[in-house]
Amino acid sequence: MKFTHGIWFDREDTSIYNAVEVGDVTRSNGNEIRALCTTRHVCHRGDTLNHPTITVKLSSPAPEIIAGTAYHFSGAGSKLPRFELFPEGLPIELGRVTDDPQTNSVSLKSGGVRAVLDKNPRSFNISYRSEESGVELTDLGMSCVQYIIAPPHTEASYPPLASTTIADPYYRAPLSSSKRPYMALSFGLQVGELVYGLGERFGPFTKNGQHIDLWNEDAGTASPYAYKNIPFYLTNRGYGVFFDHSDALSLEVQNEKQAKVQVSVQGEEIRWYIIHGPTPKQILANYAKLTGRPPIPPAWSFGLYLSTSFLTEYDEKTVTSQLDGMVERGIPMSVFHFDCFWMKAHQWTDFTFDPKYFPDAKAFLGRIHERGLKVCVWINSYIAQNSEAFEDAVSGGYLIKRTNGDTWQSDIWQAGMGVVDFTNPAAVTWYKAHLKRLLDQGVDSFKTDFGERIPWEDITYHNGMDAVAGHNYYAYLYNKTVFDAIAEVRGPDQALLFARSATAGGQQFPVHWGGDCESTWQGMAQSLRGGLSLGLSGFGYWSHDISGFMSEGQAQTGPASALYKRWVQFGLLSSHSRLHGSKNYRVPWHVDHEATEVLRKFCRLKNLLMPYVFRQAIDAHQQGLPLLRAMLIEYPQDKVCQNLDQQYMFGDSLLVAPVFSESGIVEFYVPAGKWASILDGRGYTGPAWFTEKYDYFNLPLLLRENKVLLVGKPDKPDYDWVKNITRVLVGTTTLTTLKVEVPSFSSPGVIEVVLELSKGLESKIFTLKGGIDSLQVEMLSEGCHL
Repeated sequence: MKFTHGIWFDREDTSIYNAVEVGDVTRSNGNEIRALCTTRHVCHRGDTLNHPTITVKLSSPAPEIIAGTAYHFSGAGSKLPRFELFPEGLPIELGRVTDDPQTNSVSLKSGGVRAVLDKNPRSFNISYRSEESGVELTDLGMSCVQYIIAPPHTEASYPPLASTTIADPYYRAPLSSSKRPYMALSFGLQVGELVYGLGERFGPFTKNGQHIDLWNEDAGTASPYAYKNIPFYLTNRGYGVFFDHSDALSLEVQNEKQAKVQVSVQGEEIRWYIIHGPTPKQILANYAKLTGRPPIPPAWSFGLYLSTSFLTEYDEKTVTSQLDGMVERGIPMSVFHFDCFWMKAHQWTDFTFDPKYFPDAKAFLGRIHERGLKVCVWINSYIAQNSEAFEDAVSGGYLIKRTNGDTWQSDIWQAGMGVVDFTNPAAVTWYKAHLKRLLDQGVDSFKTDFGERIPWEDITYHNGMDAVAGHNYYAYLYNKTVFDAIAEVRGPDQALLFARSATAGGQQFPVHWGGDCESTWQGMAQSLRGGLSLGLSGFGYWSHDISGFMSEGQAQTGPASALYKRWVQFGLLSSHSRLHGSKNYRVPWHVDHEATEVLRKFCRLKNLLMPYVFRQAIDAHQQGLPLLRAMLIEYPQDKVCQNLDQQYMFGDSLLVAPVFSESGIVEFYVPAGKWASILDGRGYTGPAWFTEKYDYFNLPLLLRENKVLLVGKPDKPDYDWVKNITRVLVGTTTLTTLKVEVPSFSSPGVIEVVLELSKGLESKIFTLKGGIDSLQVEMLSEGCHL
């Protein structure tokens, strides 16, 4: 949100009060600084009157993290919701406050980062510095901590005009002449500093130059909106910033102020956390401590999902035919997904299989299980009026209400639908009971679709949650309810979603997928940018609709053959992989014969890589690292990697460069070191760019120098990896000893075996120790590869 007209003028009818100097500083508990800041220079006592002040608080809740709060009026009190921070408990070590009379400053140290508050007249500044190097990471200087009074027409709408207003048949823009209060911060950017994250964003990878409103929207991947808005960004200068708000935060990233990231929120208070690294991996690890770590998904979830697709006709016969077709063609899969029409039209979500198409759902799901498959079904939190569930929900008070006490309803999506109020404990229990009945029938997982189109005006929540702040937070409550229901029945290690909406903390309820993408090369690239951005926002696992959800312009045609096969490669080299579309089935034999062969190869390849993939999932859980990883996470000092958004690291050892053209030509960058393709054995030396052409059975998939790749079985993802390692592959090495950890299948998160590979100084042959001595170590080459 912009409040100025360049450097000389403020927007019309806008009053901006900047923290100018520190009037008074107090300390409490040795871990907090409280500063009363004046918004004009105080020359005499009269200057203390008739002018607002801004109070700033700094504290250290954990090592490497410094919390900040700035407020104008404090009498309004804290409003719901608030993120659950440090869900595993606060660390014992806290920060230390010191005074420096020589510079007239007070500072707070937390691990390797220090915040220094300047107390000199007309010199307001909070400088965040690295303890190791002494270098300033960022700062809040003059005109950078602000209380603002702006007219209601500052923006076209606030929050942004959302699909929630479109969905409300009674919505009318409120007539108001009242001015609105805002708090704003402007964090300094250094020359060459790049900003990443802020959720699953499908536009430019680096956020510099962008205006971004953090407001969840159901708007597809071809727009500036996002399903998953996360109030956290990190930069290539060794720190990240988290904002403790689920409100509609507005960011001007090197936009209104060319040397700043400006963040504003309507209200009297703004809260933030500076998270020190200095590496991206350390920043993400500290962010995970703050907002929650991703759990380890069940092993079966890493295999292929096959979906009915959305607007297709299907019944037991259709599903059985598709499953038989996959078996006949030797394509391994793990999960069958039933999209919306497993329920009757006009009755979503009523949690009941349509008896016309599935007369004995429990028996049918049992037959799917006999194939060794899991079952996922589509749900959302909207309850159609023409369902028994709606009558129960209204009578029980389980739906969001208008301020006059009526149930809020809409005709957008399902006629007369209401929205479940997850702030009501009784509504949570009711919703879980329906899910548990489905789990008893044989459902294993739920696709928690939607959660963005949530009303925010003229409504009230059971617990009094603020409707604007609750709009994004709703996704957290929704997904937590479903995740917990599965965990209560099947156990925490079997809980899994396929979720679309999210806010901060949502990474604790995986998996998330990218939403409605177009079946175009651009749609494929947009999806990758969204996944990279989400991974830099604290989410460990991510998926997307292989071959795209919908044809451009909502045409009836399915995805083009070339696009389908290239997206299959990308999809099976993502943490989770699903074939799903809108108007067409996504089975490969509806594309062409070669598509079947390509899908078979890459499904088998992912299963072969599971000893490696699941080891990377442990890192996601323990360190908050994404499996689909922006290059800068592994190579933060490589300036080329800081901008790459058409390739990625799949875990810490494999470089993937998807092919984004029908020609099969791909340009990709290899960082420093020697790399080897695991698909054709060719070697590459970086740093260097390469331009090559690939057939549909190959793409750049390179093993990093001094890394070991364990190969398992091709038939399924969930098997005992220690007992089923079939090959040990090594690329180029500069070391005489290498180690690789093998995860336990029976005890997720545990390392069962550590293999050691060693060779003499003059030898080129590695010997293997660690309990799997019968295998030989193979060196990748054009005659030895997968």
